[in-house]
Amino acid sequence: MPTTTGHAATPPAAPLHAAIIMDGNGRWAKKRALPRILGHRAGVQALRRTVEAAPDCGVGVLTVYGFSTENWRRPETEVSELMGLLKTFVDNDLEQLAREGVKVRILGRREGLKPDIVKIIERAESRTAENSRFLLQVAFNYGGQADIVDAARRFAEAVERGEARAADLDEGVLERGLSTAGVPHPDLIVRTSGERRLSNFLLWECAYAELIFQDVLWPDYGPEHLKAAVAEFNKRERRYGGTTVDDVYAAG
Repeated sequence: MPTTTGHAATPPAAPLHAAIIMDGNGRWAKKRALPRILGHRAGVQALRRTVEAAPDCGVGVLTVYGFSTENWRRPETEVSELMGLLKTFVDNDLEQLAREGVKVRILGRREGLKPDIVKIIERAESRTAENSRFLLQVAFNYGGQADIVDAARRFAEAVERGEARAADLDEGVLERGLSTAGVPHPDLIVRTSGERRLSNFLLWECAYAELIFQDVLWPDYGPEHLKAAVAEFNKRERRYGGTTVDDVYAAG
């Protein structure tokens, strides 16, 4: 960490990690008297716009909430369509993402997904594994609580095998079992549609994230909204439990 000289420390310049709860597809469709699925399809277009705009906004990692562990409670036809949208997105966008240096990572449980969906996920990850210009993480069949439980279970199984002791468990050990392991925590979490809750998204990782709520339905989202969120983030002072930014860097 940089040393301080008595004046305000300047945080090192680094690409931001932005995470987005893409909310409002259903309401967008309802306002237009359209089926909900058309709202989800319009949401895919918003995702394309946002991924394309992210690097110019200073974002180097983008994590989006695609399908939660709770979304299985939705009508079967809607769930089937959401699964189909993942396939369509990969089929239509994967090669361009790969050419542009985007690494794709899918967060969440693979168990319970149909084999063809698992193959799509594996294809997206393997095709872009060597890319490093930009990281796109899609939380799919993901829940923050479930991810923490899975990480704890992995550690418990290591204890049962004699590979670890209960006393070894700390925050770093547990974090290495999360599906987000190896990626810096989000700097900001954005939720669209005006709702103000996390809905089980990145519960461990959001500990010191800045939360920004935007009153725009996800299908209407575009570069100007992401720029506005980053601008709001840049106005905030992040103290990580300290009293000033100097405390954060002096502690390093």
